Amino acid sequence: MAQEREPIVNGRDRKSKDAKSVIIRVRRKPGQNPALALLQLGTEAWPCRLGSAGMTARKREGDGATPIGRYELLRGHVRQDRTIRRRLRAERLRPISRRDGWCDAPDHAAYNRAVKLPFAASHERLWRKDRLYDLMFALDWNMHRRSRNRGSAIFFHLAPDDPEKGTEGCLALAPHHMEQMLQRLDHVPGPIIFDVR
Repeated sequence: MAQEREPIVNGRDRKSKDAKSVIIRVRRKPGQNPALALLQLGTEAWPCRLGSAGMTARKREGDGATPIGRYELLRGHVRQDRTIRRRLRAERLRPISRRDGWCDAPDHAAYNRAVKLPFAASHERLWRKDRLYDLMFALDWNMHRRSRNRGSAIFFHLAPDDPEKGTEGCLALAPHHMEQMLQRLDHVPGPIIFDVR
């Protein structure tokens, strides 16, 4: 599978001189559940899910936390065999197949990279029984300069049905909120950056 560091969801050249970054802010909501947050784009905000362990500045593989920092939204993936409410243009999304996976084995050369199954080392399957990855995007966490055990498969995907349930470290929105947010990003010419604090 091709590397994920390609044009952003809008499909334009991230290095364009005219491209300006769009900042999406993610802030934890007050309360006892560390997995609940707000995602803000301009003047609009949506309830967002974090890792079940909340946020961390010291991300480690398998800790269930969402890393604090700034990272870019990369190429999206979609389950074409399932209906999503809003069909994005084909050039923006790669179809997910049964052979698609993501390596989460820190000692493997393909750590935090898309892989094709069967794959001997530890990995995550992108073709899931639930609907979390019906529409999902890779995030630029530990991608450019990978460090062992700093975390892998940090995605932006659809949220679990349980409104109190967190992710394994990813960011997630309810399907209708994901649709609304992507509509706002339709004509954004530059990089889309998540600011998670």
